Amino acid sequence: MRTPRAFAFALVAFVLLLSMPTRSVAQAALLMEEPYGFFGTLNPTGHTAIYFANICAETPTKLRHCHAGEMGSVISRYSDVGDYDWVAIPLIPYLYSVEDSSEVPARVDRTIVNRLRDEYYEAHLEGLGENVRKGTFWHGGWTELIGVAYERRLYAFRFDTTAAQDNALIARMNNRENRSSFQLLFNNCADFSRDVLNQYFPRAFRRSFFPDAGMTTPKQIAYKLERYAKKNPQLHLQVLEIPQIPGYRHKSRSNKSISESLITTAYAVPIAIVNPYLAGGLFADYVVHGRYHLIPKDLTKLTPDELDALTVPSTGTENPLSAGVQVHSAAASGQAETHSAATAISGLKEVMATHE
Repeated sequence: MRTPRAFAFALVAFVLLLSMPTRSVAQAALLMEEPYGFFGTLNPTGHTAIYFANICAETPTKLRHCHAGEMGSVISRYSDVGDYDWVAIPLIPYLYSVEDSSEVPARVDRTIVNRLRDEYYEAHLEGLGENVRKGTFWHGGWTELIGVAYERRLYAFRFDTTAAQDNALIARMNNRENRSSFQLLFNNCADFSRDVLNQYFPRAFRRSFFPDAGMTTPKQIAYKLERYAKKNPQLHLQVLEIPQIPGYRHKSRSNKSISESLITTAYAVPIAIVNPYLAGGLFADYVVHGRYHLIPKDLTKLTPDELDALTVPSTGTENPLSAGVQVHSAAASGQAETHSAATAISGLKEVMATHE
């Protein structure tokens, strides 16, 4: 009879399928965000966050697996978001304060940015609680969580992950206390990213005394990820640019290391006057350790309707140091244009309690 033979064949095929090495089915990206404004002048290290294509925000403080059509979320540590240590925001709202990429303006001003942020906050973030302020010139707040691309340019260091790694992160983040532990020098946003990356790639991201005097910076973390990916090409690291939406602020500046910040800015002269030996040491540190270049010349740029490039499985052909053909950005005119685009489901529910 053919039935037993067919059953036996199917069983053997199933066993062989299980024995084959599983391919990565998830994607993530380290976001290195450029410094901007007055604080960016004082501290030009910038900000960092991590995007996960298959991890979504049930609420801003609770993670879950993404459903079909959802584009993942961005997770980061902040200094002045109530008592929370980290917050998760869906990708498109994080970048543009809207839920559909077709609603992203090609050019903005202060009125537009404030309106978009207020509307999204009222719809999704009020449940964070009264302790989460809007933010001021001196202190951050919930405005840091959304509309990031109106403030600055971002670089996405995209890499492959596995479902098992994502599952472990969801369980860890949901089960531990989400209480603020931010400290600018030694427990900042880059330290948070370092901690998360170490969960995915154990002991690969250690604290370095050079070039940042023991502090962790966005540029240092991106450099270490790039170096790790060169030794582990199965990550398929690819560098992508998410341009700043023009009109609201001046163009953001490039990220710097600690020694680079002190040597190449107005800090250099007073440091040299007060302590020439310290200035010499910083300069040597910068020359020897702090001059690494992370951004390829021919860089793929992602407009709001092209962000799905962060979510699709890699082909294994990307070259992180010479990214593929550059994608042309939409023209940024003075008119109120909007980008054509695919709908993104945010998946973010309103928070029902202030703390979990």
